[in-house]
Amino acid sequence: MSAQDDAVAEPDTSLRRIRLNALILAAGAAVHGGIPPIHIALGGLAGWTMLGPDKSLATLPVTTFLVGSAVGAIPAAQLMRRVGRRAGFMFGTLFAMTGAILAGLMIMLDSFLGFCLAVVVSGFAQSFVQQYRFAAADIGPPDFRARAISWVLAGGVVAAVIGPQTAIHTRDLLAPVPFAGAYFAMAGLALITLLILTTLGGAARLPPPTAAHGGRPFAEIATQPRFVVAVMCGVGAYALMSLVMTAAPLAMVGHDHSHDHATLGIQWHVIAMFAPSFVTGTLIARFGYDLVTGAGFLLLALTAVVALTGYELLNFWSALIVLGVGWNFGFIGATSMLMSTHRPEERATVQGANDFLVFGIVALASLLSGRLLATVGWEWINISVFPVVALCIAAIAAVSLRERRTAAD
Repeated sequence: MSAQDDAVAEPDTSLRRIRLNALILAAGAAVHGGIPPIHIALGGLAGWTMLGPDKSLATLPVTTFLVGSAVGAIPAAQLMRRVGRRAGFMFGTLFAMTGAILAGLMIMLDSFLGFCLAVVVSGFAQSFVQQYRFAAADIGPPDFRARAISWVLAGGVVAAVIGPQTAIHTRDLLAPVPFAGAYFAMAGLALITLLILTTLGGAARLPPPTAAHGGRPFAEIATQPRFVVAVMCGVGAYALMSLVMTAAPLAMVGHDHSHDHATLGIQWHVIAMFAPSFVTGTLIARFGYDLVTGAGFLLLALTAVVALTGYELLNFWSALIVLGVGWNFGFIGATSMLMSTHRPEERATVQGANDFLVFGIVALASLLSGRLLATVGWEWINISVFPVVALCIAAIAAVSLRERRTAAD
């Protein structure tokens, strides 16, 4: 079947095929999802080895990966509207293979700038993977969607193991050049994903785009106190996670822990990011998004407390695990909060603006992470968590109290 046929063919709607497609997407998420943890664990370390005495830009490769992911989100969605999801996902794996091979070559050539540009290509590919969970939800009936999303999220948990383990076993494959082997191994993960995606059958067409007109002016939506708090908390949770996570591998190595220990720390962090997703929705339904989001920010503060109490391996690993769970509660809670601020016809505008702010600031936080680590150290990175947590919790409390008073009147 050609790509164009993929885009127009009627999907196979049998429940067996739907379940199989969801499992295939989960498998693809498990394998391809191993690529971001490798970038997170090794990108800053690779940058550190290629830079001269000034190490303040060491985390730029992680930043460029995030920038590539953000920039690719809209083009990836538009491409799949034209050629279908199956062809679009397979096209994304080709970007991943290209970016990985280029990144490995740039490390071997000791070109920091070339390495960063190659990582942008790899980040662009990741924007296709972010659509897996939506595809799994769209191909089935409403009562199957939550289960399909859970299967893809389960793939993310597996990816949290595959990625770091791949990094550990391949980073010295091309010694004496460090890390290059892991980036070539990424191309292998992308190739395996491509083979998995070829088994997708009856690929569902994308749903029709939401109306581009109608609804309230964006200025009216954006001035709602609840909208402001939702965006503030989404940005705050993701930016704090990025700030601490990006610096953690460098800080661990700087305090005499091995590269493998740093990579395993990222593995446990990514598992902690995804694993709670199976219960976070239930917790929000029971306790509300204000309490769950607030709990997430309290966990982010606990991350800083754990990190500041010592430099032992247990401190770093424990902090990264708590950081992952805190991000999960804070970001998913904020996303649920955001959904209450707009109407269906306003969805594209509101969610697009939110994602632009979130990922733009997250990329900035990852870049700032390296500069802060090089200038003021690991301690001040963690101390900077507290004012952001206090601001976000105060904002949640204020808007909740305001709404209660309005309802009482």
